[in-house]
Amino acid sequence: MNAKTPPSTAPPADTPKQSPKSDIDPIGQNIENVAAFYLREERNVTRSQRILETISGSVGRPFFLGAIVLFVALWVLANVMLHQFGFKSFDPAPFPLLQGIVGLGAFLTMIVVLIKQNRLAKLEERRAHLELQVNLLTEQKTTKLINLMEELRRDLPMIKDRHDPEATAYQQPTNPESVLAALDERLETGERVEEIKENGSK
Repeated sequence: MNAKTPPSTAPPADTPKQSPKSDIDPIGQNIENVAAFYLREERNVTRSQRILETISGSVGRPFFLGAIVLFVALWVLANVMLHQFGFKSFDPAPFPLLQGIVGLGAFLTMIVVLIKQNRLAKLEERRAHLELQVNLLTEQKTTKLINLMEELRRDLPMIKDRHDPEATAYQQPTNPESVLAALDERLETGERVEEIKENGSK
């Protein structure tokens, strides 16, 4: 008696093969790079700078405004009540001591806020410089890709070669100095036009 042949377990020939998943996650890598940039900047902050920024963060909250208003109200009320009951006020009207305390507090608060703003301005300057470098690098890569595509179009026999003035212009790399010079010239021209309009209207 012949043994039964086991059914074949091989997949059908027309079964599509699943492409392996790529381990590259550009979005995740970009997020990690940005987070690493800010984390590195935070680590460079000194302890005194961190204390001042904590103070400035507390000053910028509504609770601080309420505390200042309550302090001023209690100060004025205490001096008025002492005067009403016949006692000597420690800061009679117009409350010069209170004005000095409030003025000193405002001056110190302004300095603390300016210190934080200076650090954030430097951070923003570094980020803008990084964005400029990335944009220049992207422009260089785009110019290189256009050159390669134009070279392929000239060399491939099945593609009809033609002159494309726009592609020819894009093949030239952008010079940042010339762009800045053109912007400055445009701004100067706009300022002159405004001056002429102002002089003409007088």
